Amino acid sequence: MNTKIWLSSPHMGGNELKYVHEAFDENWVAPLGPNVNNFELDLEKFIGENTKIVALSAGTAALHLALIILGVKAGDEVICQSMTFSASANPIAYQAATPIFIDSEPNTWNMCPVALEEAIKDRIAKGKKPKAIIVVHLYGMPAKMDEILTIAQKYQIPVVEDAAEALGSSYKGQKCGSFGEMSILSFNGNKIITTSGGGALVCKTQEQKDQAVFLSTQARDNAPHYQHSQIGYNYRMSNISAGIGRGQMEVLEERIAQRRANHAFYKELFKDMEGVTLFTEPSEDFYSNHWLSAIVIDEDKAGFHREDLRLKFLEENIESRPLWKPMHLQPVFANAPYYGGNVAETLFNNGLCLPSGSNLTEEDRERIAKVVKKW
Repeated sequence: MNTKIWLSSPHMGGNELKYVHEAFDENWVAPLGPNVNNFELDLEKFIGENTKIVALSAGTAALHLALIILGVKAGDEVICQSMTFSASANPIAYQAATPIFIDSEPNTWNMCPVALEEAIKDRIAKGKKPKAIIVVHLYGMPAKMDEILTIAQKYQIPVVEDAAEALGSSYKGQKCGSFGEMSILSFNGNKIITTSGGGALVCKTQEQKDQAVFLSTQARDNAPHYQHSQIGYNYRMSNISAGIGRGQMEVLEERIAQRRANHAFYKELFKDMEGVTLFTEPSEDFYSNHWLSAIVIDEDKAGFHREDLRLKFLEENIESRPLWKPMHLQPVFANAPYYGGNVAETLFNNGLCLPSGSNLTEEDRERIAKVVKKW
């Protein structure tokens, strides 16, 4: 059997071990240390906009802390993009709050501004003004941030920007991860760079960062003994993992270029295939890292369904996956309110994510093209 072509596998640059060895040599094998500090500084420099970074154990942990810092409590409501991975919505449930799911718009596949305002108006009319808005940059594609931020400001609701998939993407020249009142990043093994596991909280102020560090290190009060006045969490990134991250930051620009080159490959591959549409930037305002390249298949025009292509890839040991199943269709959130139409549902039914790793070889691309051209 052919070797497996993964959807998005880790891609080491070579210098990661140098920083990991430094941690061992200096005995900084703890959730603190020089690697953590320097990884945070590297990220702050990359994202810019005077951001303050807190390196954490996961992007999910970062989102949970963001909701806590923004005051989300039991019984509150939080607006969330429906078409996303469950980690965008689960922290709402951690706080015993209610997610209010919003449909996508067809240009970026991200939160629909029209449905967003409709939801806010309706929730306020029902006596429950949402406490926060979680917007996601799906597969690295920036959301329509001008429209979303205008609505958020109009109703004075803070935006939490889920940029887990969008490190290196930008909207109108501004880096994703710098738009929200607070934002989150992910360094899971399948992301554009990885720390094995891990994530980060992007803050606007030093006060927010200090609060996040306090909460993520078990909320220990300033006392010579162990004293705690509020609930804390064990969410800080380890110095070992941060060492991997420092090495990965050295090759981040290369990884973005390689993912975008994959997108260009798929653009050429599908250009003459009727009924197949490649997910791409709607205008020059949007710059995607193309973390995952994806297509939507119109079965009536193409003559095959996305599942037919997925299974053909599988026969050749090539991994591809359907788009995220929207949260409002998930059993665990079956009772949550939803606003919008069927854009997200249609994308899920007809969309397919394609192998997009920055370590795809020319031979890998030839194997992928061979499967597609059989159609």
